[in-house]
Amino acid sequence: MLKPTVKALLLLLFMTLLTGVVYPLTVTGLAQVFFPHQANGSLVYRDGGPAGSVLIGQGFTQPEYFHGRPSAAGQDGYDAAASSGSNLGPTNQVFLERIGKYSEQVRAENGLSKDSPVPSDLVTASASGLDPHVSPEAALLQAPRVAAERHLPEQEVRQLVEKYTEDRQLSILGEPRVNVLLLNLALDRMNK
Repeated sequence: MLKPTVKALLLLLFMTLLTGVVYPLTVTGLAQVFFPHQANGSLVYRDGGPAGSVLIGQGFTQPEYFHGRPSAAGQDGYDAAASSGSNLGPTNQVFLERIGKYSEQVRAENGLSKDSPVPSDLVTASASGLDPHVSPEAALLQAPRVAAERHLPEQEVRQLVEKYTEDRQLSILGEPRVNVLLLNLALDRMNK
């Protein structure tokens, strides 16, 4: 009985070292060599310090900035440690009330009429609650407000949205999208 137990413990030790030390160090080392920007969080820097990550949304609320999707991650939203969706279904009363509230807020912020359509990504959270993108339609809807707040010609702001619109990945995956952080940083550079 002692021999099989020793073999089992040696196999456990070997597998622990292989899968708990060797494999993670190998993957981390390869990521640092071949994909250092992504391996280190895809951070964007402004004025010498990190401004955010292109992979994680932020809660822009000031009128001179483009606003992203609502977040269901954490108490105040955009908490990367609490990444999750709301898990509320389309007939859930709480979900419907949130959409109504967010729709009214988007219409009020952007000077839209009471029955103007609002892009769904401005009123619903993504599955992770941390999506950094909005649709080009959602960004263009906000362009007049942002242009007025920044005293810029609306056409310049619309052109900036078009410049920061990312196409589908590999021409077939996903939908066109705009990274809100990158767009807002570009706006800040325009105003300098």
